[in-house]
Amino acid sequence: MRRLNINHVTEYLFAAPVALLPHRLLLRPRESHNVRIESSTLEIFPGHGLQWKRDVLDNSMALVSFTEASDRLRIASNVVIQHYEDNPFDFLVDDYAVSHPFAYAEEERVELAPFLQAVYPADREAVRGWLDGSGLPRPRETFTLLDQMNRRIAGQFYYLMREEPGVQPPALTLSRNSGSCRDFAALYMEACRCLGLASRFVSGYLFTSDFDTGMASTHAWAEVYLPGAGWKGFDPTSGEVAGNRHIATAVARHPEAVPPVAGSFIGPGGWQPRLNVTVRVNTLAA
Repeated sequence: MRRLNINHVTEYLFAAPVALLPHRLLLRPRESHNVRIESSTLEIFPGHGLQWKRDVLDNSMALVSFTEASDRLRIASNVVIQHYEDNPFDFLVDDYAVSHPFAYAEEERVELAPFLQAVYPADREAVRGWLDGSGLPRPRETFTLLDQMNRRIAGQFYYLMREEPGVQPPALTLSRNSGSCRDFAALYMEACRCLGLASRFVSGYLFTSDFDTGMASTHAWAEVYLPGAGWKGFDPTSGEVAGNRHIATAVARHPEAVPPVAGSFIGPGGWQPRLNVTVRVNTLAA
């Protein structure tokens, strides 16, 4: 087990005081058998009210209602987690799903239906064209197919750190041959759904190394539901199977549903606020 301190600061600077409308925060890691939250603090400026709730997918969400205007918005989340070692390859897939294609058992298919539907139906033909031209023969072992598709995206496309909000549709990623981590996750997710595999988008943090400065980043990847194994993570930015470096904060059916900070403001038009985001993940003594 290792203890990790996750510090995430988001700051918006405005040219003049603005009226801040309600904001939604998805900054608290999802607890599981290998992730436990030891402590959590959330500091927000300016004056506000705060309400915590669980959304429909059991993400821990903070709803912020502001009580005063300001020319600055600062949100500082500090969480200490206990992260237990977990071998991402220590699982068994049910016999009927070992090879692809397969059909989910009826009782699971009912629950998985939203994660089988195309998010970008207009892009379905482009995604199918990429799959057909990818050189991944089918039928084949399900995990091997997912792993090789994951590695192919990491090896084929150029990574760009896009500053603009939102997620690039898969057809645009394919035509540009580039994208950000959230764009690659969306492409991978949509490709899985084309193959009849339930998938979902994951937002969170990527821990790098004990030997660096502690600088980390928000990150996005995908999870696929494998009968017998459950939801397994695949990171098409690096080509890795998601493991101890990946710390999930939220999951969603749609890639644009779970940004870490979401909200709006009312103020003079013609200019945009200046945004500063800092993320650090450091190990602590056990």
